[in-house]
This record gives sequence, C-alpha cells and structure tokens, in this order.
Amino acid sequence: MNTIRDVLSPKLIDTEDFTEASAAVERLREIYERNTSFLRDHFEAYVRGEPLNARVRATYPFVRIIISTHSRLYSRLSYGFVSGPGMYQTTVTRPDLFRAYLTEQIGLLIKNHGVPVGIGQSDEPIPIHFAYPRGINVATDLPGDRPLRDFFDTPDLAAMDDSIVNGTLQTPPGAPAPLSLFRATRVDYSLHRLYHYTGTDPDHFQNFVILTNYQFYADAFAHMGRERMRSGHADGDAFIEPGNVVMRNARLGDAEPVGMPPERMPQMPAWHLMQRDYGGTTLVNIGTGPSNARNITDHIAVLRPHAWLMLGHCAGLRASQTIGDYVLAHGYVREDHVLDEELPLWVPIPALAEVQVAIERALSEVTGLSGFELKRIMRTGTVASVDNRNWELGDHVAVIRKLSQSRAMALDMESATIAANGFRFRVPYGTLLCVSDKPLHGEIKLAGMASQFYRMRVGQHLEIGLKALENLKTQERERLHSRKLRSLTEVAFQ
Repeated sequence: MNTIRDVLSPKLIDTEDFTEASAAVERLREIYERNTSFLRDHFEAYVRGEPLNARVRATYPFVRIIISTHSRLYSRLSYGFVSGPGMYQTTVTRPDLFRAYLTEQIGLLIKNHGVPVGIGQSDEPIPIHFAYPRGINVATDLPGDRPLRDFFDTPDLAAMDDSIVNGTLQTPPGAPAPLSLFRATRVDYSLHRLYHYTGTDPDHFQNFVILTNYQFYADAFAHMGRERMRSGHADGDAFIEPGNVVMRNARLGDAEPVGMPPERMPQMPAWHLMQRDYGGTTLVNIGTGPSNARNITDHIAVLRPHAWLMLGHCAGLRASQTIGDYVLAHGYVREDHVLDEELPLWVPIPALAEVQVAIERALSEVTGLSGFELKRIMRTGTVASVDNRNWELGDHVAVIRKLSQSRAMALDMESATIAANGFRFRVPYGTLLCVSDKPLHGEIKLAGMASQFYRMRVGQHLEIGLKALENLKTQERERLHSRKLRSLTEVAFQ
C-alpha cells in the first residue's frame, strides 16, 4: 500500500503583532474559522467519494508574547502576566466560545507588559473530529479501504495530557513556555466530552457551577429555573435543560420550551440558568463516586469557571449531629484515590476564605440564624471522601480509628475529589453538605426517613448554594481568583 506523502493545507497566514485585544481575538477567530472550514470541506468531499491523494492538515492559531526584561510586575491579580523574560505561547480553539475570556487575558498581557502579542498559525494539527462542534460519526461507511487517519489528523492522546496543569511539563530548550494551562486539543477534547456526559453544549455552561450527587437537587433547580422564565424574573435570560432544550425568559419573548429532551438522560445531566457574559449558574448531577467527580471537573475546568461548589448529602460522624444539619468543609481526608498521582496526598487542599465566608453568609441569610445560633445547624470541619460506598461494612475498629484521628465531621464520596481538582486546576472551590444519615450511630438512611429528609432540606440547601454563588459574583475578581491557588511558576492565563 502506498504511503501518502503530500500534505494539503490552507495557505499560511503570517504571524502579526497586535496591541489591541479585541483585534487579536478577531484574528484568532479568522484563522480558526478558515482552517476548520478547510478541514470540513475536504472531509465532506472525501465522504462523497471524491478522490483524495494527499493528507489534509490544518492547524490551530496561537497567541504569543515575547518579554525581554526581568522587571518585576506588581499586580493584585493572580494572572495576566508572565514571570520573566522569554517567549510564551499557547494554541487556541473555539475563539467564538472563549471570546470574552481571551479578550480579557490578552488585554491584561498587553497592558501589564506594554508589548504586543503575536497571532499566527501553530504547528499543532486540528483533529478532523474537532473541526465539528459535536464531532463526526466515523461509524458511518467511509469510501475506500484506507483508515481515516491516513488522510486526516485524529485525536492524539499524547497532545492532550495535563502536564502543564500538573507542573510536570519539560519545555525543550528554545521552545516557548506555556501561556495557558491547556493546549487547544486538550480543550477541544473536553468540550466534546461535556456534551457527551451532560447532554448540553459547552456554550451553555456558566461561570458559577453547582455539583451535586442527588437528582432531587437537579429537580428543584429545574423547577426554579422554569418558574423564573415563566414569571419574567430579573435573574436569568434563559434556562437550558438536557437535550439543549431552551426556555427563554418571558420578559424577553415567548417562554415556551424549544427543543426535544433526550430519550434517555445522559450520565451526568446539566441545567443552566443563563445570564449575560456567562454570569449565571450551571448545576450538574454528577451521580455517585469520586470517578464521576473527577471526570466532570476534568472537563469543566477547560471553561475556566470562576467557582464550583459541591452541594450534596453526607454521613454525619458525630453523635451530636442531627439529620438535616449542615457541614461546611474546611479540610479534606482524601481516601478517594483518583488523583493520587496528579496531586500527591502530601499536598494540602486548603479552605478558601473567600468561598467559606460566602457560604456561611448565605447560610445565615437563608436560615435567619447567625453567630452561635447558626452553629446549632452548621458545623465547620473536615470531610472525608472515600471510594467505597459500603465503607461502614469494613473493619469497624479501623474505620473509627482513622476517622477519629482525622477529626472528620462528615463522610461522602465526592467532595474531596472536587476540592482537589479545583486546587489542581486553579478553580475556586467550596463544599456544603447536609447530613442525611448517621450509620455509626444507628441512624441508617432508609426509605421513609429519606423521603422526609428530602422534603425538609433539599430546597433550603439549594437556596443556600445559589445565594453563596450570588455572594461570590459580587466579589472582586482578584480576590476570588486568589494567589493561593497559583504555583511558583505559573502560566499567565487565568
């Protein structure tokens, strides 16, 4: 079989310097749209059976900045500048989706360093799957007997790792240092995974995210979102449900839902209360277990949200706790084991003061309690997250000893994972759990008890979470994206 040696590519666009962020982002968009269109046109011709005698390749655009001084830059922000002289670069995908984000990041670089940014074409190929917002169905019959990757670039896992995030990237001599935590292919991979897992397009995700482990919270959020749209509530322009079902706010037009819900719910369905500039709230039902918790946060992280909160149920570990009490996590025991390689257990996962204050303030506002009275229904302490749902069936003495030594107040399967991935991805995080059972004290969650608990607490718990996010939305960006989450050698992009 002959090897295809020729490569068919669009004409190279020369790298150009820009001193205005919006113009730089527009050039990124022009390169990206032209190159993905080039791939789509040739792929569709190939599917129609038209002969293809060369390999088709187009590449992502890049942003580059070159710094020549060691001058120390003072900034209260934890991002928006590079640490020293050198060349820094990142590839970019979906400039349409990330327009506001890219405009801010590039604008800060230009402002803080007083030099232009270069925009051009990289050597990082765009996989043909990622030239389409939802990918391609390669299960359909393709012409000839040659595999698709003989003619088009396909996703390469070697280019989609998290070495930048994890601090393990070894930059070759003379190569540019990274500007962003994620290269374009890694972002594209997660954008496609988000649609697969949540049943909604990544375009709908908002900058403030609630993650929950029970469908009751999703049902309450969906009911609230629909009611707000029907009533013309000031908070929210549209409400999006799985299947990309869109319900517009009545004050903006017809509030009837548009679209078809899926025949079967996706693995981790998402709902989105949309506001201008992605300032609304997304809720995802991640189900049970640390694997799901890591999976979804691995992908949401590429959207660079401003905060995510875990709202869910837990086992209360103290005799003094009551079913329905809240636990505000200020520390975590990581017995989940899904991030041990990427984030060793010796790395502390600190509570973030800005998030802790926002949650406690929301709890006080919703319940009407404050000070010592608030402590009647809320404890602040360590949450242990495990990977074994039947942890209570293990060696009872060993379980009690470990939990007692850690001073844990509550136990679940997701919170430590979500917090650890927030720390790893530099996404502000927090956890507010509600005690649904106390298995160590004979109060096991059975059907009757569970139904009463859900009626009593789910609505209030969700309201507290939403109020906490509203509190975070009013904070200055430099306070929310704390320098506590940034490493010694950090990328410039938030």
